[in-house]
Amino acid sequence: MEDLHNLNNAIEGELQQAAKYIRSQHLRDLVHAPDRAALCLQFEDLTVDCTRQPITLKILEKLVMLAKAKSLPDLMDDLFAGKAINLSEGKPVTHCALRSPEYQSREDYKKRSSFVDSLRANESITTVVNLGIGGSDLGPAMVTQGLAGFHDGPALHFVGNVDPAALYDALAQCDPYKTLFIVTSKSFTTDDTLETLKDAIKWSGDMNKFIAITANESEASKYNIKHIIKFDKEIGGRYSIWSDISVPVFLDSTFEPDNFWKGGHQADLDLKNNKKYFEFVKTLSYSDIWLNNSENKTSRAVLSYSWKLRSFADYVQQLEMESLGKQPHDDSNFKKTGQIIFGGYGPTAQHSYFQLLHQGTQNICADIIASKEDLKSLAYAQAITQAKILSDGADDLLKAQEKINGNIPLNLFLLNKIDAYTLGYLIATWEHRTYITAAMLQINPYDQYGVSAGKIYTKKYLQDNGA
Repeated sequence: MEDLHNLNNAIEGELQQAAKYIRSQHLRDLVHAPDRAALCLQFEDLTVDCTRQPITLKILEKLVMLAKAKSLPDLMDDLFAGKAINLSEGKPVTHCALRSPEYQSREDYKKRSSFVDSLRANESITTVVNLGIGGSDLGPAMVTQGLAGFHDGPALHFVGNVDPAALYDALAQCDPYKTLFIVTSKSFTTDDTLETLKDAIKWSGDMNKFIAITANESEASKYNIKHIIKFDKEIGGRYSIWSDISVPVFLDSTFEPDNFWKGGHQADLDLKNNKKYFEFVKTLSYSDIWLNNSENKTSRAVLSYSWKLRSFADYVQQLEMESLGKQPHDDSNFKKTGQIIFGGYGPTAQHSYFQLLHQGTQNICADIIASKEDLKSLAYAQAITQAKILSDGADDLLKAQEKINGNIPLNLFLLNKIDAYTLGYLIATWEHRTYITAAMLQINPYDQYGVSAGKIYTKKYLQDNGA
């Protein structure tokens, strides 16, 4: 144990020296260094350019040594072996298993597929309204938007808001005789969803038009919902896109769930078997930790320059901030855990908060996502240009006040196309990035007691005030 402590101290000292060097370099100079090509890698239809990060191969090497001290390879093996790595709750984590070919051969998967096919064939259903919040809303809504160009099925509406106005805005476009409600809640005790459900029942009046997706059948049955789809209680909400939570998406007859699973599963296989991919994901994770702890980059903007992925920032905001927003372990070398994630659709953001990114005083880094499906589009040109200006700056403008210092670290994600397979691969890659970050930080990415506390105290307030 003493040897491990001494090793960590030695590595920390070397990292501090490396930090002094990196701070003396501007990203515009660093990006062209001869060894930077190793930080730009391509896998499947995804290319990620990490050359605009204030990180060197030497820094990565030292962080890898810290990872070895924490047995990172063993932790990855535990993830895929289905071990109880959710230590605080004593539960295994099964979202990787759900996208495996083995799972798709199971009877419950085939049964669900058959049920979805029957719904899709029902011509009396022209609209589907999904009631859920958090992972029960963000994932399906994001995937539906991402693959909207292929849509052929009932109109989909997602209501992830307790405000009745959100529901009735959706219902204004619906026929009560042709509208199916899918009510998604792991516990079926989430107050936000249940309040919305009560309003939906009043509007519809037909309980045959309601389907519950839950891990708690007994609670769902209290609402006289006749058809209940049960999913694994060991699936955390922010990882549930791979579960029955995705049923609303499956109702699109052109959606290819098998390809979506295949994309996610391929990322799993690459993490296990492809050393370059493993190193690439570690680079993403280590950069996040390095920026947060050594460079005080506590906020990261996630910016999509594809309209299809306009909600991707919302999705990864929950994924990362619920997973990594924890207190550091007493023994951790890193005392800052999750970054603040914000962002949205890049072309719109350029006209709102990009002024702060370019000339403000906040310590920010970024992820930029773009699709190469139309290389000549304005959005793609904006993505490439903004990546360059954010990192390199601009000092050749006419007026002094127009100068942009740049030096903002970023990763550039380029997708050859956006389809079910590629989207599955991207989501799973982001999950792996989050898990490796958590492993390095020595925190549990699979519990969310901070979220639960809010629910508990709200319920107590309502009880105390007779609401």
